[in-house]
Amino acid sequence: MSLSMAETVENSPRLKAAPLIVHVVRQFLPNRGGLEDVVANLARQTLKRGYRVRVVTLNSLFTAPDDKLPARETIDGIEVIRIPWSGSSRYPIAPQIFRHIGDAHLIHVHAIDFFFDALAWGRFLHRKPMVVTTHGGFFHTKKFLVLKKVWFRTLTRLSAIAYRRVVCCSASDLSQFVQIVPDGMTIENGADIGKFADAASHTPERRIVTIGRFSVNKRLDLLLDAIAALLKRNPDWHLDIIGAESDLDTADVRREIAARLLEASITLTVSPDNHVIGGIIAKASLMASASEYEGFGIVALEAMSAGLQPVLNSNEAYRSLAGRHEAIILADFTKPEAAADAIEEAYRKVATEGAALRRKLIEAADAYSWDAVAERYIDLYRSIGIAV
Repeated sequence: MSLSMAETVENSPRLKAAPLIVHVVRQFLPNRGGLEDVVANLARQTLKRGYRVRVVTLNSLFTAPDDKLPARETIDGIEVIRIPWSGSSRYPIAPQIFRHIGDAHLIHVHAIDFFFDALAWGRFLHRKPMVVTTHGGFFHTKKFLVLKKVWFRTLTRLSAIAYRRVVCCSASDLSQFVQIVPDGMTIENGADIGKFADAASHTPERRIVTIGRFSVNKRLDLLLDAIAALLKRNPDWHLDIIGAESDLDTADVRREIAARLLEASITLTVSPDNHVIGGIIAKASLMASASEYEGFGIVALEAMSAGLQPVLNSNEAYRSLAGRHEAIILADFTKPEAAADAIEEAYRKVATEGAALRRKLIEAADAYSWDAVAERYIDLYRSIGIAV
């Protein structure tokens, strides 16, 4: 944030009197990921519309729990407060959340975790109106699936009663949450379509990028199997893996690459900034994701905004996206040869349709700009009496 902007926020009587939206999320900047990007973009857009904004989050990244981040910081005009936590990254316990919501006009919780439950059960003490955005719930993997289903139908159902609205960020989320929240609504996530706009190679290249956390549900192993199949057909194929450590670390990913003897055909880039990512995208024509679960699929939209042709695993969120955008190619990445066929089909499309395909992809992504998505959230805030 520039100094002049900080001074404006601090000294303006109008802004001091504006409603305060407190976003509560387990991980935030400087961590990078879909959830963090959504909250950051929504917070920036809310500030632009005259609200005050605070983000309360945990004081360390799950990938480096011993490295404590500043307790208070201002990022792009957003007040960020970081609090201690304990327990698992899946359900981090952070009771100090109650110290930082007393002046809130509205609490906006992101994801279904400790914060969602604790603020729900503490509502008789804090008495603040709350909304929650689901961000995929906690069904990202099939691990402990029976326990998750029991928890969802009992504790999650009871906690949801405390929220004025439960906002699902995709059709697949809505189909899940409508079982316990009949009046749930959908506001699909926005995508930052400006940061990689039109960045992809303008000549067809047998180069693929995949972007995302190094987590089990992203199924990098299946994508690597597809790359191995492609290389048997044509040695010119290359994959760029871009992401940040999560439940897999860099060494895990390198082992998977080495096990398939793919070191010469894969470049691994860990936690780069957007400038570096843009430079990698500039050499590529395709984007691929073998993820078995997505809450929405922001990374696919950002890829489309760059002009990359997506090849996506046929999970529920990606099927929903492909149902609206015919340019997206779906594949079954559990079958390496079939996935390789889909990637080759994508390359042929890029080579034959050229600029027309690029325009189609970029125009499709434009519909998910944060300006439009933020207006839907502002309408929601107004509907429960939180207006500038």
